[in-house]
Amino acid sequence: MQFELSTEMMDGLKQAIEEQNATYIKDGLYDLYAPDIALIINQLNIEQAAYIYELLDDEVAPNVLLELDDDTREKLLATFSSKQIAEQIDNMDSDDAADVISELPEDIQEEVLSHIEDIEQASDIAELINYDEGTAGSLMAKELVSVYAFETVSQCIEEIRKQADNVDVMYAVYVVDNNEKLIGMLSLKKLIISHPLARIEEIYEPDVQSVKTTTPSEEVSEFMQKYDLVVLPVVDQLGRLVGRITIDDVVDVMRETADENMPRMSGISDDVDTNDKLWRLSRARIPWLLVGMCGGIVGSRIIGTYEESIKIHPEMAYFIPLIGAMGGNVGVQSSAIIVQGLANNSLLGDNITPKLIKELGVGLINGLICAGLIWGYAFLIEDWRLAATVSSALLTVILCASFLGTFVPLTMNRFKINPALATGPFVTTLNDIIGSTIYFLMGRMLYSVF
Repeated sequence: MQFELSTEMMDGLKQAIEEQNATYIKDGLYDLYAPDIALIINQLNIEQAAYIYELLDDEVAPNVLLELDDDTREKLLATFSSKQIAEQIDNMDSDDAADVISELPEDIQEEVLSHIEDIEQASDIAELINYDEGTAGSLMAKELVSVYAFETVSQCIEEIRKQADNVDVMYAVYVVDNNEKLIGMLSLKKLIISHPLARIEEIYEPDVQSVKTTTPSEEVSEFMQKYDLVVLPVVDQLGRLVGRITIDDVVDVMRETADENMPRMSGISDDVDTNDKLWRLSRARIPWLLVGMCGGIVGSRIIGTYEESIKIHPEMAYFIPLIGAMGGNVGVQSSAIIVQGLANNSLLGDNITPKLIKELGVGLINGLICAGLIWGYAFLIEDWRLAATVSSALLTVILCASFLGTFVPLTMNRFKINPALATGPFVTTLNDIIGSTIYFLMGRMLYSVF
């Protein structure tokens, strides 16, 4: 059953914290999973959060720490000493520990690493911290099970027993040569059914997929999605096995990518959240608001150019908002489909002509339907000239918006600009300007008064 945080529960916990009723708090949190406890702590101030966190079991606390919001975790860690932080990450996988430590100032990082008793673990964490953010090296964990090709099955099983304490979930056994280079992998099923004296080099699968430590995390995510992998080995520039990436790490990458693209689709240029300061939030939004405002000014000047004509035929003003809104909606729809296709690599190749033709076909069908409906409405309330003007303008605007909604993100992607920016104010503003121009040009031709 999914956990639901209620107001009554929060009020009870806050009252228990105020009274320092540790028994009530422990009983209330006993049956909850780490993400649920983290959800509760995220709602508390830092003093309340620190009090609850100190009451958590040693096995649960590190998992809760990983599930906290970045801002809450940063504030909570600030209340800990370097030794306390080292104790918290002692039971974490190396990749999770590296993520936590990397959020700390450099001087604090060194202090925390110095307090980790396991020298090998501290070395692994230090190595992971040094990888550039957004690469396979920064995603991977050092914990894995590997064996040499010359070993026997019985020796391999014994080695697994020794290494398995550090690996929570074992998906496969990796096979390396004398130089620690990855040469293949061995499934647990194959290992179990093979003769104890059989050599690994006789039964392992040499066809193993891997990525390098410098591979961008987005490519890692796409690679694992494409081949339906739950784990992926990582090698260094010499081909030596250095770690593995599991599916949960890739899910985090996909979620972060989606979280980054959503604000950009709304015209927010920087990575911000609701906890950021007012100036940072404003600075992230203002650039595209200014773009939209400038576009509105241009659109108003276009309408102002035909002011005298609107005085003669004021009924044309009724449909100005409709033309702009429809153009913007169609443009956003088209660009959203293209951005999604670019994100999941379903749009491949340099030739964008087929994509443009297909989107224009969709725009033509939708445009004819909408134009037909608006023709009937305009004809009923006014006359055939207004109906012809509005319907023909709407059809043209929809076709242009479909073209722009496809062409702009594809072009931006080709020039290495995030195409998600094309789905927001950029396309909408451009379509408003073009839509107004088309509408009045159609009116000039059909009314013969402009």
